[in-house]
Amino acid sequence: MALMGSSRLELSLLLVLLGASLLPESQCGVTFDKKTIVINGQRKILISGSIHYPRSTPDMWEGLVQKARDGGLDVIQTYVFWNGHEPSPGNYNFEGRYDLVRFIKTVQKAGLYAHLRIGPYVCAEWNFGGFPVWLKFVPGISFRTDNEPFKNAMRGFTQKIVRMMKNESLFESQGGPIILSQIENEYGPESRAFGPAGRSYVNWAAKMAVEMDTGVPWVMCKEDDAPDPVINTCNGFYCDDFAPNKPYKPSMWTEAWSGWFTEFGGTIHERPVEDLAFSVARFILKGGSFVNYYMYHGGTNFGRTAGGPFITTSYDYDAPIDEYGLVREPKYGHLKELHRAIKLCEKALVSADPTFTSLGRYQQAHVFSSQAGGCAAFLENYKTDSYARVIFNNMHYDLPPWSIGILPDCKNVVFNTAKVAAQTSLMQMSTANSESLMWESVDVNPNEGFLRDGQLPSLSVQSAGHALHVFINGQLSCSAFGKRENRRIAYTGDANLRAGTNKLALLSVAVGLPNVGVHYELWSTGVLGPVVLHGIDEGKRDLTWQKWSYQIGLKGESMNLNSVEGTSSVEWMQGSLAVQTQQPMTWYKAYFDAPAGDEPLALDMASMGKGQIWINGEHIGRYWTAQAPKEDCNECNYAGTYRPSKCQSGCSQPTQRWYHVPSSWLQPTKNLMVVFEELGGDATKIALVKRLVSSVCADVSESHPMIKNWHIGNDGKPEEVHRPKVHLHCPYGRTISAIKFASFGTPVGTCGSFEQGACHTPKSYYTLEKRCMGQGRCAVTITNDNFGQDPCPNVLKRLAVEAVCS
Repeated sequence: MALMGSSRLELSLLLVLLGASLLPESQCGVTFDKKTIVINGQRKILISGSIHYPRSTPDMWEGLVQKARDGGLDVIQTYVFWNGHEPSPGNYNFEGRYDLVRFIKTVQKAGLYAHLRIGPYVCAEWNFGGFPVWLKFVPGISFRTDNEPFKNAMRGFTQKIVRMMKNESLFESQGGPIILSQIENEYGPESRAFGPAGRSYVNWAAKMAVEMDTGVPWVMCKEDDAPDPVINTCNGFYCDDFAPNKPYKPSMWTEAWSGWFTEFGGTIHERPVEDLAFSVARFILKGGSFVNYYMYHGGTNFGRTAGGPFITTSYDYDAPIDEYGLVREPKYGHLKELHRAIKLCEKALVSADPTFTSLGRYQQAHVFSSQAGGCAAFLENYKTDSYARVIFNNMHYDLPPWSIGILPDCKNVVFNTAKVAAQTSLMQMSTANSESLMWESVDVNPNEGFLRDGQLPSLSVQSAGHALHVFINGQLSCSAFGKRENRRIAYTGDANLRAGTNKLALLSVAVGLPNVGVHYELWSTGVLGPVVLHGIDEGKRDLTWQKWSYQIGLKGESMNLNSVEGTSSVEWMQGSLAVQTQQPMTWYKAYFDAPAGDEPLALDMASMGKGQIWINGEHIGRYWTAQAPKEDCNECNYAGTYRPSKCQSGCSQPTQRWYHVPSSWLQPTKNLMVVFEELGGDATKIALVKRLVSSVCADVSESHPMIKNWHIGNDGKPEEVHRPKVHLHCPYGRTISAIKFASFGTPVGTCGSFEQGACHTPKSYYTLEKRCMGQGRCAVTITNDNFGQDPCPNVLKRLAVEAVCS
């Protein structure tokens, strides 16, 4: 009997152990519920950021992903770019910047998750929205609707990508980093435009994706009718009013726009980090659980990848990591502190639904409280022009305008979206090499001959865009350009005709193919006519239907003039002869050595007009020094709803002057640069420059909230209160060489233009110089003792500093 009892006990213990190891299926892999994405049984608040692999070079990926992790991200999100991977039917490219597997494995190596947006339509201000141009010519095709030729092509590419990820075991269900996939992209407007055919297509796309059995959830962004089990998600500057289409789906924000794209001839759009942080905190306090910054690193539209049309080669997007791979401060640092504060609240956020309490006309509290998750609170002041003092849990809290305070314990404020302690970094472009480049050129224009007297006739040309150059008898007569708002061109100008036969040539230039719109595959680009000659004896002559000869592309490109091998196939003019006339339609080449150091590099193209650049055969992209209008820039106030027209800079300046040159494209000596100039420019003034941090600033209040204080008072034990600090750091290899400004008191102004206020401590400079001079980084606690005295008792003081890095 004793033996039998022992056997029963062992059997019972065995069953318990088996039960512990065999978790229910719902707790393995990636699932979701009404609160969050659930990874291996754990609800998670996920902070994500977009980094598009073709918009940087492979040697940059590891550094970018590591900076993202250091900035508090959990997930890296990327589109998959069909036209880069399948440039012609059945011929695939997964090399270099398009090595998708390498990129995902880089994310995995850093210990982050991945969100793969297969699309395969991407928009993204990318040429043709990511579709290969050959797709347009498939017989009977109609993009993004219930059309069999399109669905067959879309299914084939989607299967190709999914199969590739499975073969490399990259889905989380296989032990990989991919926790989410996306099918289609921002289809809501198209779905409404296409009607029943659009709805049928959405259902088909969702079913097709789910049947691929990736083991991770699929999402559709900006598609309110996403069918189960696909999760519909939000894109926008704000998503706090968003709710998923079913109560059992989590609230997800797949594109929190960190800035905005730029277009040639337009201004630079900047989104204040105070407002970006406010929008993210507001989404979280409404129950949101997944936020992705679009973009976290924007990068560069190399080659002809920019879409739009008229999208610039730079896709910087005012992102936390800039185009060159450097952190943008204070945006990067302030968001990093936001992420830390949100993570302190995570247990409460995933365990309870928020309760709302009014604290005033424009103020409110959102509280997450449960026995399992503890208590976390978000205090909001959405008034745009004044501070508010509120009472919450019998305590007073001061809230700046348009701000949210985060209290992970419902007592201590550890972060406020409008109070920025992260340093500001001022950037400069410094000449990398003092030697002038020796230029040579191929002039593609024939000798000119014109009829110069008499009343000239006129020529009118109608073009669907995007740029037009008119040549009469071999001479450039005029150039005309469309805009992003109206890409069409209606040109009328004098026609310098001569007696006898005249030769008319029209050069049409695309500045990126469209990437968004209903049936954009049917939109035309180029000269469609009419082309009419006016002011001749017969009145006018319609040249549209005369016999024209057509040539596609540049002869110089077909001759491979942009490569080392191709440059020897033609004779180049030497030195000053190549640039003295600044002729249009001219090829230039020069050689240069790579500069010392590891700073990011760029080409200063301010002296040129419009064209393209190659370095050692690699296509940097399009350049165009079109200027932004002078009237659109104004002072930027973070408070209030953000729109791209709100905070603009660069008025009366070229939209893009500097063009990123990846260091991995260079060799130590004799680098070949080839430039094709359409309009005429001074190539002698093209310069290679370095992107440097010239100085760093900080402006911190003595009442700034500190994350280290969040637990004070929770255990009933007295503890020392941590005081705010000013933190300064120069890039690796550079040190603080001078304190340009320092004031503890009531300083005024912003980084680069600080001034002393009515209250100032004379010891300010001495204290900063003692702590920071010669150091790569330093920290100074904001206390009266550190500065020898209280310069103005009963007044809230700040410490403002600007330090020079060299």
